Amino acid sequence: MDWLGNDITFWILVALMVSAFAAGFIDSVAGGGGLILVPSFILAGLPPHLALGQEKIVSTLGTIAAIRNFIRNKRVVWTAVATGIPTGLAGAYVGAEAILYFDPDTIGKIIFAMLPIGIVLSFIPKNSHSTSNEQTISKGTIWFGVPAAVFVIGFYDGFFGPGTGSFLILALHYLLKFDLVSASATSKLFNFSSNIGALIAFIIAGNVLYMLAIPLVIMNLWGNHVGSTSALKYGPKLIQRTISLSLSLLMLSLGYKFFIG
Repeated sequence: MDWLGNDITFWILVALMVSAFAAGFIDSVAGGGGLILVPSFILAGLPPHLALGQEKIVSTLGTIAAIRNFIRNKRVVWTAVATGIPTGLAGAYVGAEAILYFDPDTIGKIIFAMLPIGIVLSFIPKNSHSTSNEQTISKGTIWFGVPAAVFVIGFYDGFFGPGTGSFLILALHYLLKFDLVSASATSKLFNFSSNIGALIAFIIAGNVLYMLAIPLVIMNLWGNHVGSTSALKYGPKLIQRTISLSLSLLMLSLGYKFFIG
């Protein structure tokens, strides 16, 4: 299938479609879909720059289904979105600039060492009946806590990237006291906005295979729909387990890259 690029065979395409669905499901619930997509593209034979470009177009468009479901069920905290998106974009820009001056291997090893804390946090029981909205979250959190947290994680996204969605959910939930479903819903808009900027850069550089993206975006949209619907139905328990899976995948990925590969 030369029209897909890099001699993608039928069975490789099927495997990539399954990966796109799984990535959409995980990403919609707890973030971290790129931990599945990027390695899948590389194993399929795409060079790294194309693998990153394909991941961005698939995950950016695919997450629209999850955002739609969360908005429809009124789980997005819009005041937090309004204050968080500008600082998230700024943080991502600063992080992308900073990586030119710092050693990413060192940062990666530090993050690897901290990931077990995130996994433990994901299992700490919370009140499954609590909800978050503009009325229940303090103004201090909206105007100071959210911008600060999203700036720091946006910096990480620009500097390094993997697991950004999971870290956003953990920060909104454990530091800023959003309930898990609202944290997952609101984080999607933060992550969506930062992904758009990266996607534009990949498109300008010509690192996107559009014909290959079409079936994968469809599968990713389906995965995002199923995942976000499941998160709304099953709530914190599903999100806790999916976050732990996402962070475990990130640990394996980082461990291989910085200690073995």
